[in-house]
Amino acid sequence: MTPDTTQRTGDTVAPTRERRAGSDFSRLSKQIKDAGLMRRRPFYYGVRMALVTAAYAVGWLAFVTIGDSWWTLLAAVFLAAVFGQVALVAHDVGHRQVFRRSRSSALIGRLAANVGIGMGYGWWQDKHSRHHANPNHEELDPDVAPDILVWSQAQARKATGLPRLLGRVQAYLFFPLLTLEGFNLHVAGMRALADRSLKQRRIEGTLLVAHFVLYLGALFLVVSPGKAVVFLLVHQCLFGVYLGAIFAPNHKGMPTLTGGDRPDFLRRQVLTSRNVRGNWFTDVVLGGLNYQIEHHLFPSMPSPNLRKAQLLVQRYCDELGVAYLQTSLIASYGQALRSLHRASSPLRQQSRLV
Repeated sequence: MTPDTTQRTGDTVAPTRERRAGSDFSRLSKQIKDAGLMRRRPFYYGVRMALVTAAYAVGWLAFVTIGDSWWTLLAAVFLAAVFGQVALVAHDVGHRQVFRRSRSSALIGRLAANVGIGMGYGWWQDKHSRHHANPNHEELDPDVAPDILVWSQAQARKATGLPRLLGRVQAYLFFPLLTLEGFNLHVAGMRALADRSLKQRRIEGTLLVAHFVLYLGALFLVVSPGKAVVFLLVHQCLFGVYLGAIFAPNHKGMPTLTGGDRPDFLRRQVLTSRNVRGNWFTDVVLGGLNYQIEHHLFPSMPSPNLRKAQLLVQRYCDELGVAYLQTSLIASYGQALRSLHRASSPLRQQSRLV
């Protein structure tokens, strides 16, 4: 097979030739299906969900057992990690990796997201679907919208308000800002209830309110108000950092698309995504999202199958000459931060001219 010359160039995707638009992915898809990697893994997910549920229960039981003591902050740290794992389960359920039926997926997804961690499942599903359809497209992917940070120099030149204020030092603020991500998920989920297009708004709202009543009620009934506030801050801030640490390596610092940039599906997903090397521990901590390229190509593939798919996908991309990026976790954070610093350079130049 003669490779094409599709590659990453700077901060943009440069598809130089699309000789068989649409056919490259279909051939890869056939290999994946023939290998049985799209089959669901009910036993795996049964065990995983049971373990996460048990950890959730243990965390809150420890909180109640310790009682009105500063030692409850240990439970806050543990529950921050557990909330992250619940979010990963909700993610897999939302992608139909676990259940064939949409009704089952919606039921478990709402129990995990809305009740379990206070995240609006319907809001997240809409946002995440748009991200998957157009990853790193500045006008179409909500994950690279310049709401607080700017992700490209073009966004920096047009920045106003908070992005303009923070942009000059955004690379230094990135990880500190992640402490707010947990709160952001809660607020965004509640705000989405005002959108009449949101499916099952009443159910979503009822479940979210139930979470906040139970969560805040437990805090202020078990410990003193001061300790409850500190517990909330530690728990939610660490939860946000954990979520950010999971998702930041996936696309941050990868090329962005604008306007009519439309590589074919395979290149659109591969060239804007990054894999993270590791072992079984990395797979558990990142929930399989360390195989981001494979996940974006096959979002309904059960996460334990992604490791096997990685070998097939990388080999296939090598045959096509499509750049396939895989790096360590620490290196991925470095790439993301350097990209944020480059993206904000127009703001620093403007400040020197003022």
